[in-house]
Amino acid sequence: MPNHQGSLDLVFHALADPTRRGIVERLVRGPASVSELARPLEMSLPAVLQHLQVLESSGLVISEKAGRVRTCRVEPTALRAAESWLGAQRTGWERRLDRLDDILAHRSGDPAAEGDDRA
Repeated sequence: MPNHQGSLDLVFHALADPTRRGIVERLVRGPASVSELARPLEMSLPAVLQHLQVLESSGLVISEKAGRVRTCRVEPTALRAAESWLGAQRTGWERRLDRLDDILAHRSGDPAAEGDDRA
């Protein structure tokens, strides 16, 4: 499992930056060349390439070079792993909050929360 955790660390590190999140959002719509990805960004091409390198290292993005054009595409497996982890965390927190709600309702003597039909 340490390898899985390490890859999640890389994914969340990559997604921590708003520029990289924007690149991923763009690539979710379909593959794009590096120049297409760089066009709307207010930074140099080398800076965009550094962001892409972080995204590739995390496994979120794959790029292929054909001639002089490097095309990038999103790798859904890495996104699914992050989504799965977040979903598990959400489920755990929802259970804890439901238990807290039950405890608080029981303490307040709320008959509706205890399943009493008279409420």
